[in-house]
Amino acid sequence: METKLKGRIALVTGASQGIGRACALALAEEGATVALAARNEAKLAEVKAEIEAAGGVAETFALDVASEESIKAGAKAIVERFGKVEILVNNAGITKDGLVMMMKKADWDDVINTNLTGTFLLTQALIRPMMKNRWGRIINISSVVGRTGQAGQVNYAASKAGMLGVTRSLAREVASRGITVNAIAPGYIETQMTAVLDDKVRAAMMTQIPLGRAGSDAEIAASVVFLASEGAGYITGHVLDVNGGMFMGG
Repeated sequence: METKLKGRIALVTGASQGIGRACALALAEEGATVALAARNEAKLAEVKAEIEAAGGVAETFALDVASEESIKAGAKAIVERFGKVEILVNNAGITKDGLVMMMKKADWDDVINTNLTGTFLLTQALIRPMMKNRWGRIINISSVVGRTGQAGQVNYAASKAGMLGVTRSLAREVASRGITVNAIAPGYIETQMTAVLDDKVRAAMMTQIPLGRAGSDAEIAASVVFLASEGAGYITGHVLDVNGGMFMGG
């Protein structure tokens, strides 16, 4: 079967569950060799086994995007193993919700450090091989709340809006080297992160979505595969909204 990404080396952070896992499975299905990175090594091993059972190739790497030391060590190990990373999916993220008046600085710092600084540091650690090879795809998983804001999530929304600024700025820096940099802003997606919401909140959310349903992690993964493909080679600095119409904007 013809695959879009045969021979490519991809790295997905937060690959142990949810959107990250779905992205890893989809990239492997299209022929990419996938480096699976997250803190939970047991869960990563399960994803690796799932990919291999389907005939794909994957390796696991313990990596905490909140730690500069872990990022440097993880990036070094991945490059030593594969020689390069051609497709980087910055997906790992956390939430620590709370109203501004009650939010502890530690909760602000943790979310910004993990979601935004982690994206910056890992991209910085892996950009040189991409530039040398004159081909690369960097895909940052942002959020609809980075576009619209959300009460109780100033830290998370700031981190995800910051990712959009990183995306557009970096796209300008590396375009001449054949590297595209894009972001995906998922809306309400059924994952473990959203499973904690009660039925009332869930029902209220559905009224804000013109398509009237939650999205799936597989739908985000399909967008990642597209942006990683040759067919998306003329798209850079773009934010792809995958949200069922929850937010429509430029």
